[in-house]
Amino acid sequence: MKHLIAIILTVFAVVLCYSQENIAKDTTQRIATIEHKFEGNQVKFTPNAPELNQIAGAPKAFYTNYWEFGDGTYSKENNPTKTYKKSGEYEVHLWATNNYDTGKTPTSRPKKIKVTNVDESYNEEASMITNFDLQRNREPVPEEEFVVIVKYKNTKDYVTNGKVFLFYNEKQFKADNFEIAESRMYHNENEISTEDLVFTSKLDTDNYYASAENKILKLQSKLQDSTEKQNLPLTLEESKAKYNNNTAFSFKNMQPNEERNVFYTIKTTPEMIKDTSAIVSVRGIYVPDENYDNHNVKDMEMEIVTSHDPNKMSTSAFLMNYRLVRFKKPKFKIKFQNNGEGPARKIRLETDIPEIFDKSTIEVLDMYPKVKICPKYDVEYSCLDTTYTQNQAIFTFKNIYLPGSEQKNVKEYDSTKGFVKYRVKFGKNFHKIKTKSRTAIIFDKNEPIITNYSTTRFMPGISIGAKAGYNYFFDLDNSKSYFVGATLSPYKSYRFYWQVELLNSLHEFDGSTQISEQITDNSATGELLFRRTTTSTSYNNIDWEVPVLLRYNVNNYIGLGAGLQGMISVSQKESTTTTIEDYENINTFPEALISSETISTENKESFTNFRSGFLVEATAGFARIGPSIGARYIFNFKDNYNYMQFYAIWKF
Repeated sequence: MKHLIAIILTVFAVVLCYSQENIAKDTTQRIATIEHKFEGNQVKFTPNAPELNQIAGAPKAFYTNYWEFGDGTYSKENNPTKTYKKSGEYEVHLWATNNYDTGKTPTSRPKKIKVTNVDESYNEEASMITNFDLQRNREPVPEEEFVVIVKYKNTKDYVTNGKVFLFYNEKQFKADNFEIAESRMYHNENEISTEDLVFTSKLDTDNYYASAENKILKLQSKLQDSTEKQNLPLTLEESKAKYNNNTAFSFKNMQPNEERNVFYTIKTTPEMIKDTSAIVSVRGIYVPDENYDNHNVKDMEMEIVTSHDPNKMSTSAFLMNYRLVRFKKPKFKIKFQNNGEGPARKIRLETDIPEIFDKSTIEVLDMYPKVKICPKYDVEYSCLDTTYTQNQAIFTFKNIYLPGSEQKNVKEYDSTKGFVKYRVKFGKNFHKIKTKSRTAIIFDKNEPIITNYSTTRFMPGISIGAKAGYNYFFDLDNSKSYFVGATLSPYKSYRFYWQVELLNSLHEFDGSTQISEQITDNSATGELLFRRTTTSTSYNNIDWEVPVLLRYNVNNYIGLGAGLQGMISVSQKESTTTTIEDYENINTFPEALISSETISTENKESFTNFRSGFLVEATAGFARIGPSIGARYIFNFKDNYNYMQFYAIWKF
């Protein structure tokens, strides 16, 4: 027995060790490491990433890499070369993004390198066209980190001190999407509180404009556009009204034409919106000179994704209020990337346009490659042409050059990407329905690449209705029943929807009448009498009816419904009248009336006599919103209580 126990324990230990070994070698954990080597005063970086797991049917899987070099500079090249100006120890970061890959996005740990060979005269190549910009290394994925790069530049001809604000987590979402996990600053920037800021309310008067007479004018005020503004307190208040969270930093001693970068590692929250066609945004505000309120505003839109696919369709209309969208123009964005070994000369985007939109109102807001809109005749220059089929809009880039990601000498993968951003109006009589649309992307004569579905949906909304009518009870005598009440349902639903009601009715009716007859003695004369006793009841009730039903709008004017209903008498007054009549009795046959006596009693009860039943109904009028009339039949589970309801209703 002891030997048997020892064998069992040994086998258990082996199995346990084997399990632990397997856990330690869990292949689901994917790590990308940083490799580097020194060549003179340059450092060459190489990523060592896990093998890719190809998505079936998708273009060839590949990595895109984002690097931070620990001195405030970064690169999006796959294998960058870096020259440092100062010797010392630097912490290098790598974010490897797996495109068209079924596996998890690899994680990477920072690596510290010691640099001794430097080039003090080396200057980074200027990269900023504007004085303020926001970038990201990839689209946000639930439970993944990404990096927001805040880029700012001093375009003044003097040294400046200023501020930068970053707003995130839009209030339109129920829960926060992001948390700032880390900020990396390399030019002595200082984080500041946004609660107690002092504004100068001064304008930068160094603004010059050309007049119609070709004279140079210096103006005291400046026309505002979407990125340059002057009322800083107003911009901050508007931003706080749109976003839940914000952070800010100040900077000092920024030289003319100097460019700086600040990096924020953003962590997505577990409550992050899971709608993969949703567009979220962050906002940056740049105050280049703290002595003035002149500032720049940059909104950066991002698409929620579940995997990293550069070919994607997204929309700002992922959740809309049906009451407020009549004159709004939802925005859509189609992103694509040329993953070929050569450039694309023609790109065709065949995009579904759901029936609730008027495709003839499509307005292209932006695109890349940046080209003109094609005229109605053929041209040789680069342009974007828009044509239509019955259910699609077709955007065609003509005579362009979009390099391929596998093309030789292409270092910047962003240059292989493009997009079309457009907006469209709703149709005249659009319904409250969910839509799905996607795009077929065709590079030259290659096979189409199909994007994800871009989904639009409407919030349920609330419609309150006022209802009044008459109840007709088939089996009750002298019944009179009137009611008023309210209904609650989703606003202007298209087909099926739930509706709950609360009806208050006043109901009068007669109950049963009982007659009893007997022969009795006259107490005065001793003669036999014929006595008839008649007992009748009547009711005066205040009833509450609570129907819950599923309704279906056949069209804009006819609706049907079925459901269950509960009814209770919140107040019931039962009146009983007893009449006793005595007649002369000759051979047990009543003759002349001798006497009559009537006795009346009342009994009041509250919250009694609960009834339930099944109902069916039909309405005619404005089925979704506005006035209509209807008839409802209630099959009560209690005998003698079936009734018909006729009513008028107005939904708001």
